[in-house]
Amino acid sequence: MKKVSLYACLLLNLSLLVIFPYCKASQADKLVEFILSRTSQNPPKTLSWEEEDALKTHSSFSTADVAPQEGLMQADKIDTLPGQPYGVNFDQYSGYVTVDPEAGRELFYYFVESPYNSSTKPLVLWLNGGPGCSSLGYGAFQELGPFRINSDGKTLYRNPYAWNEVANVLFLESPAGVGFSYSNTTSDYDKSGDKSTAKDTYVFLVNWLERFPQYKTRDFYITGESYAGHYVPQLASTILHNNKLYNNTIVNLKGISIGNAWIDDATSLKGFFDYLWTHALNSDQTHELIEKYCDFTTENVSAICINNVTLKAFFEHGKIDLYNIYAPLCHDSSLKNGSTGYVSNDFDPCSDYYGSAYLNRPEVQKALHAKPTNWTHCR
Repeated sequence: MKKVSLYACLLLNLSLLVIFPYCKASQADKLVEFILSRTSQNPPKTLSWEEEDALKTHSSFSTADVAPQEGLMQADKIDTLPGQPYGVNFDQYSGYVTVDPEAGRELFYYFVESPYNSSTKPLVLWLNGGPGCSSLGYGAFQELGPFRINSDGKTLYRNPYAWNEVANVLFLESPAGVGFSYSNTTSDYDKSGDKSTAKDTYVFLVNWLERFPQYKTRDFYITGESYAGHYVPQLASTILHNNKLYNNTIVNLKGISIGNAWIDDATSLKGFFDYLWTHALNSDQTHELIEKYCDFTTENVSAICINNVTLKAFFEHGKIDLYNIYAPLCHDSSLKNGSTGYVSNDFDPCSDYYGSAYLNRPEVQKALHAKPTNWTHCR
């Protein structure tokens, strides 16, 4: 029986989901697009991270990558964000850190200190996935940051579950081309990969610590979600490698944490189908067919699995948000007058639209010290 790539066929079926009118570009959609590009008939020749690690290619960092940062911390301090609520009791900063002066590659960050004893709290780096999705638009303003964006796209309200209640949190838009991060060498956008992202993030981090020297010895944690299942451990590997190489604790890494991590394609896809079935979104018959015809332990899968079973599985669940099956869908993306729109348990399905409106306001970009940009959640 003819065999074809497991990932190409299954993710092709995944891509068919975008024909539904309720779908929108998201972090998960970008992950699908990325994996499809890897599973084309002529994928680019790349080394695995393990091969790169064995070759110690990420040791290319040198002390020459660290530039003077005097005075830049105060220049990056945010006076106030447009529409922020009264009584903000913590300092916030944002701006660019150059990671390659020759190419003109700069990464954008947003940093919020804890309102309570910030000098004793750890430093936490948050990375969103995609790959190619913004830690500012998702992490900072929709998930764990101190503010959420109201449905008017102009004003903010406090997030009672913000992580900066217990830590100093650093959000990074990476790699270059994501959000406000950019390169003056446009070919950089087509060369992004795990290795270059880890190195750029590391160069960003050591320069940022020069800009904020009070955090140099602070306990440091790396956290993230989705494709950060690659970003987080690979950055951790780079940090540990360079600490050992220079016989110095350049970054005081204490731990990592990844949520909803995408690490292994086959395991994740098998888990996805199991999830549909155990949540009554696929029938017992479909589940039995998947178990019979779909081998998730190899790179190949039978034509029966491709043409019959998986297509049925993907369309059987109907019109839902696959990544939050109990949540409502956004049926009205227009901005509203006043504060919040329809919110269920602090979740608003239209929050992407509010975030895009807010972060594209000229006064917001100015307050953030960002270059005028047509900002989007995912590149």
